[in-house]
Amino acid sequence: MEKAYFQVEAAGKRASYPAGTKYGEIVKDFPSPDGYPVVLVSADGRIRELHKELERDCALQLITTGQPLGFHTYRRSMILLLLDAVRRTAGRRVEKAVLHYSVGCGYYFTIRGEQKLDQEFLDRVKACMQELSGRALPIQKRSVNTAEARKLFAAWGMEDKEKLFRFRRVSRVNLYRLEDYEDYFYGYMVWNTSYLKYFDLCLYDEGFVLLLPEMDQPEMVPPFLPSEKVFRIQQESERWGEQMEIDGVGDLNACISRGENGRMMLVAEALQESRISEIASEIAGRPETKFVMIAGPSSSGKTTFSRRLAIQLTARGLRPHTVSLDNYYLNRADSPRDENGNYDFECVEALDIALFQQQMESLLKGKRVELPCFNFHTKRREFRGDYLKLGPGDILILEGIHGLNDQLSFMLPAGSKFKIYISALTQLNIDEHNRIPTTDGRLIRRIVRDYLTRSTSARETIAMWPSVRRGEQKYIFPFQDQADALFNSALIYEFAVLKLYAEPVLFQVPEDAPEYPEARRLLKFLDYFIGMPSDTVPQNSILREFIGGSCF
Repeated sequence: MEKAYFQVEAAGKRASYPAGTKYGEIVKDFPSPDGYPVVLVSADGRIRELHKELERDCALQLITTGQPLGFHTYRRSMILLLLDAVRRTAGRRVEKAVLHYSVGCGYYFTIRGEQKLDQEFLDRVKACMQELSGRALPIQKRSVNTAEARKLFAAWGMEDKEKLFRFRRVSRVNLYRLEDYEDYFYGYMVWNTSYLKYFDLCLYDEGFVLLLPEMDQPEMVPPFLPSEKVFRIQQESERWGEQMEIDGVGDLNACISRGENGRMMLVAEALQESRISEIASEIAGRPETKFVMIAGPSSSGKTTFSRRLAIQLTARGLRPHTVSLDNYYLNRADSPRDENGNYDFECVEALDIALFQQQMESLLKGKRVELPCFNFHTKRREFRGDYLKLGPGDILILEGIHGLNDQLSFMLPAGSKFKIYISALTQLNIDEHNRIPTTDGRLIRRIVRDYLTRSTSARETIAMWPSVRRGEQKYIFPFQDQADALFNSALIYEFAVLKLYAEPVLFQVPEDAPEYPEARRLLKFLDYFIGMPSDTVPQNSILREFIGGSCF
C-alpha cells in the first residue's frame, strides 16, 4: 500500500513529508525565525511537541527558545533534567528535591535527605546533566488515567501530586519520562536532552539555584545577581503558607473542600495587615519622612496598598495624603513615542517631571500647591482646586510605577523619602516541581480588572502584556533593591476566587486569534483550582482592587 504524503508550509516554504514524520525532523528543513532552536510548532494553530507525528496537510509556525512559549518550555525541561541528575547522583540519599521560587535568573531548590549539599555535590550533578544532554536522550510522554496517576504518585512519594489530582476532573494525566525517571509537569517539553545545553548551578542560602538564560539571550547564562530583599520576602511568604498548612494547590483545594476557606482567607488577610502595620511603624519611627514612594509592576495592588498604609499611618498620629503619579502624565499630544512610533506610557519621560519636582520641592518647604488630576477620557491633565500644604504631621504617599526611580525625585533629601517596593510574589506552587510564575498571577489579575472596569477583552490584555513586561524589566525591577521595605501583595487563596471571574472572559478569546494559545494555557492552569465565591473577601482586601467591591 502506497504511503500517504502531506504538504507542510512554514517560513514561506512548502515541502512534502510521509505521514508519521515527526515534527522534530520536519523543522530541520526550515530556517529558524530568530536563529534560536525550534522547540515546538503550532500546526494550524494547535501547539505540538516535536515528538508528535504529521497527520495531515498543515501550516506550521516555528516556536523557538527566543519566544515566550519556547523559552518556558526550555526552562521546564531543564527542571526535569536537574531532578533526574540529582536522583542519579545522590540515589536514596536525597528523599526529594523541591522547587520553591525564582531567584535572579534561575530557580531556587532545596533538597531533603542525608545528602550533604555542597559545591562538590553540585559539580557532580552538573556533570551528570551535561552528560545526559550530550546523549540526546528522548523525553517521552505518555497518558494515563487519573486514578492510575494518583497511585503512581503515591508510590513515588509525590504526595503533593497525589493530592493535586484528587481534585482534578480530567480523566487522563500526561507524564514525562527521561529513561527510568518519570514525573508530571505542567506544560510542554523539548524533544530530547540535546536541546538542554545552557545552565549552571550555584549554592545559595540553604539550597541552590539552577541558573538559566533570559529570553532575550537564550543561549547565554547571565551572572547570578539575586535580590536579597526579594528573596527574604519570598521566604516570609512561604512561611505564611506553612502556618496555614498550605504548601501547594492540592492543600488549598483540600482546605476549600472542607469548608475552611473562610478562616484561611481571614488568616491570609491578617498576615498581610500585620506586614502593612510593621511598615507603618517603621515610617512613623522616622520623623524626617515626608514622602512615601511606592512602586511595583502592573497589577501588584499599589492603589489599595497605599490606602491601607494610609490608615495604619493615621492610627499612628500622622496625616497621610495619597497621590497617584499617573496624575502627572503629560498631555497625550506631548507624550513620548517608542521606536515603533507608538505612545510610550511606561517610560519615566511620560510624566511631567519638571512639574512633579517643582511641586514636591514646594511642599517640602511648606508651600501650598494645587495638585493635578489626569483626565483619562480627554487625555489631558486638569487642575480642579485640589490644594495641599504639608504641616508637621502631614506625609505624602506617592504611588506609581516610577516611584523608586531617583530620576523623578533626586532633588528631595534622601532622609525625606521612604521607598516601598510591592509585587505579587506567588507563594503557592502547583506542586513541589511545578511553580506558579508571578507574572501569571498578575496577568490574571489584570485580565479580570480590565474586563470589569475598562471593558477591555482578555484578548486585548494578553496582546499588550509583552509590552507591559518590557516596561517593567526596564523601569521597575532595576530599582527594587533600593527600597526601604518590600511588600508581597499575593494572597494564597486568590486564584480560587479569580478563577470564577477569569474563565468566562478567557473563553471569549477566538480560537483563530494569536492570543488563543495563551488564553488556553491560562484556562488549563485555572482548572487546577476549586473555585471559591468572592462574597466573603474583605472589602479592604487587595484582591478587591481587581474583582470590585473595594471600600476604597
